[in-house]
Amino acid sequence: MKNQNVSEAIVAKAQSWLNGNYDTQTKDAIKSMMDNEDKTDLIDSFYKDLEFGTGGLRGIMGPGSNRMNRYTVGAATQGLANYLKQQFAHLDEIKVVIGYDCRNNSRYFAETVANIFSANGIRAFLFEDLRPTPEISFTIRHLKCQSGVIITASHNPKEYNGYKAYWDDGAQVIAPHDTNIIDEVNNISSIDAIKFDGNPELITTLGKETDELYLEQVKNILLDQEVINRNADLKIVYTPIHGTGVELIPAALRNAGFTNVINVPEQDVVDGNFPTVVSPNPEEPAAMEMALAKARETDADIVMASDPDADRLGIAIKNPQGEFFLVNGNQTAILLTWYMLKKWKEKGLLTGKEYIIKTIVTSEMLKAIAEKNGVEFFDVYTGFKWIAKEIRELEGVKKYICGGEESYGFLPGDYVRDKDAVASVSMMAEIAAWAKDNNKSLYDVLKDIYLEYGFSKEKMIYIVRKGKTGADEIQEIMKNFRENPPKTLAGEKVSLVKDYATLEASTGNGSVTKLDFPCTSNVLQFFTEGGSKVSVRPSGTEPKIKFYFEVKVPLTNEAEYENADKKAEEKIDLIVKDLNL
Repeated sequence: MKNQNVSEAIVAKAQSWLNGNYDTQTKDAIKSMMDNEDKTDLIDSFYKDLEFGTGGLRGIMGPGSNRMNRYTVGAATQGLANYLKQQFAHLDEIKVVIGYDCRNNSRYFAETVANIFSANGIRAFLFEDLRPTPEISFTIRHLKCQSGVIITASHNPKEYNGYKAYWDDGAQVIAPHDTNIIDEVNNISSIDAIKFDGNPELITTLGKETDELYLEQVKNILLDQEVINRNADLKIVYTPIHGTGVELIPAALRNAGFTNVINVPEQDVVDGNFPTVVSPNPEEPAAMEMALAKARETDADIVMASDPDADRLGIAIKNPQGEFFLVNGNQTAILLTWYMLKKWKEKGLLTGKEYIIKTIVTSEMLKAIAEKNGVEFFDVYTGFKWIAKEIRELEGVKKYICGGEESYGFLPGDYVRDKDAVASVSMMAEIAAWAKDNNKSLYDVLKDIYLEYGFSKEKMIYIVRKGKTGADEIQEIMKNFRENPPKTLAGEKVSLVKDYATLEASTGNGSVTKLDFPCTSNVLQFFTEGGSKVSVRPSGTEPKIKFYFEVKVPLTNEAEYENADKKAEEKIDLIVKDLNL
């Protein structure tokens, strides 16, 4: 059905673009949307302005205030430039780093950003070519810059691009800076206030010399070089899925000492159209199909993939039948955390001041692993910027070991302040080498962890609702769960409800306590007496509402493992049914 209902405010905003100093191509596209009988594109392009969410600025590319284009990127950059000049007025020179991924228009947007910063008298360090997001975070810290920008839409579909703003610690911008930057953006009354004409003298190109410094830091986080040396020929299949990991991740593996890195040639082609996949997301099984085929062909030990900006890691390992299966983000974080704590303990590095971090929707297994090893544990909101915030606040007081989130993001070591697939791939390769050195598979290692710490199974499903009508529907779903929370899930009584929008935790007996978090967030969590956890949250970067499930079932011996896994899957299915999803 054609959408003909368009508000006066939307028409007025679109008209302001037609009347403004925008390029002809943009104006022609807007006219076409306005002339179209179906107003859906016009509404979706202008019903709101792109805002900094959990992952910064992100949207579909095209003309309009709710789209990624030269002008929305320009307004964000001018607002950020204005804010930096206020915050760092005492410095002789303000410096920023700019990086970008493989997406269509990424280089164009990055050059636009560099020009605007330089036009505002700010030194811009622009990478010569695409680079992984974690390297940008590292470089901000290394060059002692005040900020940074990365042009990326992470694992979103090809029509998207995005803009992540970083602060002087190399972490993504959070409150109060994020809202203050938005205020500065909103103070720009017209695009004529954006300084698009750059000053080449203030733009410095970065290249291989920075890569080498970053790769050396990646190598320094490894914990057992002898194990790697003994298993240097470990068969590792790796794919960048057309993205920025194509050069540096194989280089990091070689730098660590691994000699048998097997690539997937078709996916080594850098291409923002992602021609071999529907979605460039290592969470999606289809995105891993070519790598799995290569692994079967070569009898590989492990399969690894990174998303387009190389900050997230997906892996596949062999089951006892020799078949490869995908490991979810929680299991990846469990393997990495368990191994790092084990090695830190063996090396005598645990002094009682160490800690790990996870996000609230990530497996409670990480908490169990930390507590049993005498390591402090912190829970934070979804989004790696919250993990980085904790690291910043505890710097010099406690020692960070690692942190992870279920969405395939992990950070071993604190020289970077965002999730880092380059370092995580290297560390996971070391774990595979350690397993082989001990005549085990990674499947065996994962099973051993479950036997020691208890078995849990996690799953995430999502509902996609695009555009304004979709956003309204997602809010209605959240409203309904708040007003009518489930009483039981899979036959287990819901004993605790956490609402991060009110920062209140309600128990089954009616008592209410406050949640200690730095701000509110539109997230609900339901905990059952049997140890199950369900988290519900709208995505901050995609038109989705996400449901995260974690269930526990008994596991007392190795022979029961497959049966426990099956029972857990059935339990999740019951919960999904109870929630009418």
